[in-house]
Parts: sequence; structure tokens; C-alpha cells
Amino acid sequence: MVELTIKTSKREEFIDITNLVERRVREIDEGLVCIFVPHTTACVTINEKADPNISIDINNFLNRTVPRGKWLHDVVDGNTDAHIKTSLIGNSINIPVKNGKLQLGVWQGIFLCEFDGPRERKIILNFIEIKK
Repeated sequence: MVELTIKTSKREEFIDITNLVERRVREIDEGLVCIFVPHTTACVTINEKADPNISIDINNFLNRTVPRGKWLHDVVDGNTDAHIKTSLIGNSINIPVKNGKLQLGVWQGIFLCEFDGPRERKIILNFIEIKK
């Protein structure tokens, strides 16, 4: 198991962590990496990395769908929208690894999604290696 730390810089942002994960799977011949974010207002997803407008479009959609300041928990922390967005996207993903490489599609990247930053966030990588 490996723990990574990322410092986010905005309240809402998508940070491409593909290269960070790729560096950690180089020694796995074949298997699976589980990427888990142990937070309730940040999460992880796979999506297109070639066009940064995709992340902007996703965030704009989420902001229209889950507006800020309309929820019961907002009285406590003012961040209910971040909790809901994280629940919609999810806290973990699994990616196959072959010959030390993530088996992502050509356009795919791994993103840490921050919805209540800036903060320091943890990302936990857990590896399942298939021994032949």
C-alpha cells in the first residue's frame, strides 16, 4: 500500500494524478491497482485528459445540478454540495495493470476531484499483483 499526498489550490478542481499513479505501478507485471480517496468532499474518477474543458464541463454540470447553500448540513459546514458531488462520483476506482503499465484508454486519465478546498488530500494506492 502506498499513500500519496496532494495539496489542492482551489475550492473546486480536477487534478490529473495519472503520472503519480503510473510511477507506482512500474514494478507490477500484472495485476490491479485500487485508488481510494479517504475523504467525504474529494474523490477520484477516470475521464478524458486530452481536453481540459471536459473537467470544466463536468464541474459546471455538477454545480448546476448540486448548487451550494441549499442543504440542511450547510448550516454546520456550508459544504453539503461537496459531499453530494463526492457521493455521485465515488471514492475509489480499480485499474488493471499489465507489464508495469496502467491499462487506461488512449484518452483516459485519473483525476483527484476537489470540491471543498484548498486542502491537503490523501490518495491510497493498493496493489493486487498476479503471480504467474
